[in-house]
Amino acid sequence: MKKHLCTMLTVLFLVSLLPGVVSANSEAEEQFMSPAAVEFENEFRRLWIDHVLWTSNYITSATTAGAEDQEQVLERLLRNQEDIGNAVKPIYGEEAGNKLTDLLKEHIVIAGKIVDAAKNGEQDLVGQLNEEWYRNADDIASFLSEANPHLNKDELLNMLHEHLELVADDLTASLEKEWDERIVAIDEGVTHIILMSDAISEGVVKQFPEKFKQ
Repeated sequence: MKKHLCTMLTVLFLVSLLPGVVSANSEAEEQFMSPAAVEFENEFRRLWIDHVLWTSNYITSATTAGAEDQEQVLERLLRNQEDIGNAVKPIYGEEAGNKLTDLLKEHIVIAGKIVDAAKNGEQDLVGQLNEEWYRNADDIASFLSEANPHLNKDELLNMLHEHLELVADDLTASLEKEWDERIVAIDEGVTHIILMSDAISEGVVKQFPEKFKQ
């Protein structure tokens, strides 16, 4: 019995030395996330989901006749941009966090102007504002990629552009009263923003592993 047990232990030890097993163990270690990293990723994800949902709420308020909560919803939406900036301050500092907030508030202010122009049928103005909106997206991608070598500017820009397209889909469906299409746009917007948020937070954890050890 003891002989068989020794043989089994020897086999298991030798198997553990095989390249495939070593590789699998290494991958498992790389995929492990500390509680601090999980907490940061989850909170960052929640803030970006709020970004999509409060933007959608603002579209509802701005395009609904008689809606009385537009000012309050806009205030809450702008506060969300402050929350996102504040979330990175412990890592990148006060100045960088405020800069991100400023860029995101500009993103919202331009979006609000687009909503008003689209609602009033001012398509030429919508086109001009869209150029500003996409320029702002470029500024956000540049800022994040310059702050973090693990964030690729082109990849960030593609994700931000998709976010803008989904917000535009939400607005168009709302104005045209295509409610099923609007639900699809909002659902896709939330799914996409989770992917974008996770890409950014993963880059942050890679850049500052010592801050997320616990």
